[in-house]
Amino acid sequence: MSKTEALQAGTELAERQFRGHDGDGEAHVSKILIVDDDADVCALLRDSLLKQGHTADACGALKDASERIASDDYDVVVTDLQLAGESGLELCEWMKQNRADVPVIVITGFGNMDTAVSAIRAGAYDFITKPVDLNLLEFTVRRAAQHRDLHAEVRRLRLASSHHLGIEGMIGESSPIKKLAGLILRVANSDATVLISGESGTGKELIAHALHKTSERAAGPFVAVNCAALPSELLESELFGHERGAFTDARRAREGLLREASGGTLFLDEIGEMSLDMQVKLLRALQERKVRPVGGSQEVAFTARLVAATNKDLESEVEEGRFRADLYYRINVVRLHAPPLRARGNDVLLLAQHFVASIAKRSAHPIKGFSSEAAKRLLDYDWPGNVRELENTVERAMALAQFDEIGLEDLPEKVQSYQSTQLVIGGGNPEDLLTLEELEKRYILKVLATVSGNKTQAAKVLELDRRTLYRKLDRYERLNSLD
Repeated sequence: MSKTEALQAGTELAERQFRGHDGDGEAHVSKILIVDDDADVCALLRDSLLKQGHTADACGALKDASERIASDDYDVVVTDLQLAGESGLELCEWMKQNRADVPVIVITGFGNMDTAVSAIRAGAYDFITKPVDLNLLEFTVRRAAQHRDLHAEVRRLRLASSHHLGIEGMIGESSPIKKLAGLILRVANSDATVLISGESGTGKELIAHALHKTSERAAGPFVAVNCAALPSELLESELFGHERGAFTDARRAREGLLREASGGTLFLDEIGEMSLDMQVKLLRALQERKVRPVGGSQEVAFTARLVAATNKDLESEVEEGRFRADLYYRINVVRLHAPPLRARGNDVLLLAQHFVASIAKRSAHPIKGFSSEAAKRLLDYDWPGNVRELENTVERAMALAQFDEIGLEDLPEKVQSYQSTQLVIGGGNPEDLLTLEELEKRYILKVLATVSGNKTQAAKVLELDRRTLYRKLDRYERLNSLD
């Protein structure tokens, strides 16, 4: 009996059941990929699932399946065990390594325990024996999709219960950090490319880690690379890989970070430092979801989610011709901004206390916290180095502290003697009053500092045309050079 005949054996009964089936709860509409080397079987399964309101695609080989899974988001994969020269178990193992969040259902004509165990060990969610009852197939698909959704929800709830922000590693109660945490939770399970902006030391890599750990890709790898640390030629090889002998010292082939991160997340830090030539190559890879290793002739698919970060104003970089507009729009699908520490209010003390506890546990140093004077000065200081500077300051203070709390004298001199720079219009003395032009200048510079130097964001706050803002800043710079 052929595969098609075996499947057809249960079709008539299944069709009648489909028409009258009331199921156990509301039907779960899913996107399914069918993998079978028999086109008739693919058509039969696809038509049956479409009748239940699902979306279904089909292909006949493992290579085609992996490419489709890399470029699209499927809820369930259904594969035959016996493919032409291949095995469905190979696809199960590939899915386990690259997309462990997507359940795989195996169809087999060998309904014995050994086959079932092999399928489960290879990563299959369930298996169905031939002749296939199409009603059972639809039920199993729906259950598998619900299983995927349930696991995602459990993961989100577990993370939310472990910390008041709902995100492991993120500490704070301020409005900016709560807003950021909410956005992370909303976009974590999307495959959309994310651009993280913010000053140096604000924790952009921590945000990227949070996106990864909160997502369905958490079981996959998290791979980070600093674009500013590598020359263009070496960065290409790092990202795309290379073939053996592609260049001097290339003694063996390497698959590259985009492929190493398949099934997980690739974090490109300081992407604003990437050369224009490299930007073109990265753009093509993101558009095609494929890479060509240096010295290679074949393109290879990858499934990594890209998260990029920068401390530059990329819109200004685009206008200045230093960053490609097409790549900017490709990576800026979702924008997350890491707020500067000076904009986070009492989070400074929460973070400082966290660092005290962490360092004390690591070094067995019996420090409990800060004196009131030291705490006040930590709040007053504007932290140009952000969270990284705060951690360094706490570690230094703990090394110098003589008692069980950190005092004002244990803080660095620049923190002890810091004078807050506030925007003051003037006092009661007419000579202290500012001209309108000087007041405008100070306010514009204050807004620019508050938004981490992002001219585009400053222009929005000031409700100025960006070109007008640029002209004013150029004028201030010329006046300073004359002083």
